[in-house]
Amino acid sequence: MSYNTLSHFFRKGFLTYLKNYVLLYCFFLVILAKTISYIMDFESVLSNSHTKKYLKETIDTNRIAHAQLFVGEEGVGTLPMAIAYATELLCKTGDAHTAIKCAHLNHPDLHFAYPTAITTQVKDHPTSSAFLEQWRQFVLETPYGSLFDWYQAIDIANKQGKIGVDDAKEITSKLSLKSFEGGYKVMIIWMAELMNTDCANKLLKLLEEPPAETIFILVVENENALLDTILSRCQITRFHRLSQEVITEALVKQGLSQPQAQKITLRSQGNYRKALSFIGKDNDRIFEEWFVEWVRMAYSARGNKGVLPNLLAWCEKIAKEGRETQKLFLEYCLEVFRQALLANYGADSLVYMEFQSNFKIENFAPFVHHNNIAEIQRNIEEAIYHIERNGNSKLILTDLSIKLTRLIHAKV
Repeated sequence: MSYNTLSHFFRKGFLTYLKNYVLLYCFFLVILAKTISYIMDFESVLSNSHTKKYLKETIDTNRIAHAQLFVGEEGVGTLPMAIAYATELLCKTGDAHTAIKCAHLNHPDLHFAYPTAITTQVKDHPTSSAFLEQWRQFVLETPYGSLFDWYQAIDIANKQGKIGVDDAKEITSKLSLKSFEGGYKVMIIWMAELMNTDCANKLLKLLEEPPAETIFILVVENENALLDTILSRCQITRFHRLSQEVITEALVKQGLSQPQAQKITLRSQGNYRKALSFIGKDNDRIFEEWFVEWVRMAYSARGNKGVLPNLLAWCEKIAKEGRETQKLFLEYCLEVFRQALLANYGADSLVYMEFQSNFKIENFAPFVHHNNIAEIQRNIEEAIYHIERNGNSKLILTDLSIKLTRLIHAKV
């Protein structure tokens, strides 16, 4: 075989190999984009239809405010929607790979800031960039996750996270650079109400005089915790709790039957994160046992000091469980109290909880009424708050139990 023939053979083989490699790579990118499009696609992100329609119209009509505030409770899709909105903006001037880079959360014109704290790995001046890999993993795996979920992901569940002045300096530095693709730059600040005063004041200057083609999206649960001067410079979009249809449809796509999905939807109360937490978990039986034991002891403890040691032993038993289990149990208790209130006031069509023991909601209902439900709810929610922040579970549950002994005897 001559040299020219051999050279032609190898060139042809290499070109065939290269062509097949490029085709395979493109196929992989398409599959990957479809796999993770749930977080970047307007249609796939869970939200009520009127909210999606409004946000899409602002892009289509080019009425895009440079500072936007997405306000919504946990589990209603504010963060996924912020990413979907940013993706749409960046794709206006991007190329075929823009959406894929946004789906990976590594587009050079898509920036994030979020609460952080000192950990065993990051000991000095924690900033969002120091936790970027954990952030990407957290959002891709749990896009509807809560602040507490994020703290657990970076192992700071016993600390208070914040967005500090060092983050503000990073934000200023990132946004001072030219856009990588010649279009918008988007900064998403998640849980922006946790900015400290120095950070908020520094950010205020950017909001007043933003760099060209720069969009801020502040995602918050409590807008009242923001400075009034920041609120006044933002266009506000409010996200309401998700409709039953939206959550049920999403759960059916997760593989649940229609009856299972509807039951979980009712319990989730418009919170998709909470709905996901109910899937595949058989906590109700043990939670029911704990709850019945708890309220019976709390009721009989009044005027009967002999019950108090048993009540304290119950608190110690629950305190030995993991914090997430304690939190889920207290949320279950809230749910039972609300159901009892509905039953007490004749709203039987809204009572959906089923119990496996001889506990009857109609027998318990008269003890839950307008004179005690607000205090019961407030105290349980406070207990959840302190448990999330690594408070002493035994003391928290003991305090809650003593208060319940009084509240459950409140007169109508």
